[in-house]
Amino acid sequence: MTYSFFMTNYLKKFQDYLQLERNYSSHTVLAYSKDLLFFQSHLAKHFEEDNLLNVNYNQIRSWIIFLSENEISNTSINRKIASLKAFYKYLLKSKQIDVTPLAKHKALKTPKKLQIPFSEKELNQVLNHLTFSDDFEGIRNKLIIDLFYTTGIRRSELINLEIQNFDEYNETIKVLGKRNKERIIPILPNVKDDIVKYIEIRASLTDAKSNKYLFIKINGVKLNDSLVYRIINYYFSNVSEKVKKSPHILRHTFATHLLNNGADINSVKELLGHSSLASTQVYTHSSLSELKKVYSNAHPRTIE
Repeated sequence: MTYSFFMTNYLKKFQDYLQLERNYSSHTVLAYSKDLLFFQSHLAKHFEEDNLLNVNYNQIRSWIIFLSENEISNTSINRKIASLKAFYKYLLKSKQIDVTPLAKHKALKTPKKLQIPFSEKELNQVLNHLTFSDDFEGIRNKLIIDLFYTTGIRRSELINLEIQNFDEYNETIKVLGKRNKERIIPILPNVKDDIVKYIEIRASLTDAKSNKYLFIKINGVKLNDSLVYRIINYYFSNVSEKVKKSPHILRHTFATHLLNNGADINSVKELLGHSSLASTQVYTHSSLSELKKVYSNAHPRTIE
């Protein structure tokens, strides 16, 4: 199979599957595609084989060893293997293969990195003390930050949020999450008012009427991943010295602040759109400092 044949007959269909059926972001689709092509080049060089339908696990394992010997971290290797897993899952689903070569693969061990959420003080500084311009972009940017923080939605969910998904009367938004799972999320009254205000200003843009998505650029084009990231990074760089300042950290902050203030973890799970409680439990480590405070203040042995 030549490179061009793979591109036209498999990769494009796989990309469509990820975007249309799995609702993956364009950033993720691009990353998965690069990983597949990287793996294909490894096969061609070391095994004189570039047909990904004929792969066995030993060939995949050789790629893992190659990556490791080139000082690629276990975290990055696991991410690349996740790309292969998604591809072979697609081939299984479309009945192009009968067995995935990754059936018995176990992820490499990786050190657990703590993602540090923003503090309530940092959020207050951004939303209440930073100056946002009183034009379309300023109002949009502040709303994006507030919506991330008060709903915990993913970046892709925000980007794909349609105007019709906003229910002003019931004060909710409907988002389309991973695996095309819909969920209804309540919004605060002040956020509802800000969305109404934003929609009014949005309607005055010449090029906005034909776009169904809530958040757009001033030229009427739908937002993209990198712009949303830059918006969050720009504003939080003014108040925080944390290394990571991203939409995902705002999602992390949403969950952490809810748990710190007594929210039930199962309720947080539903709000985040997690399929299992284990996914939500990764946020509980950030609440450890709050638990220590409660423990030290409440346990009889700490009272003199």
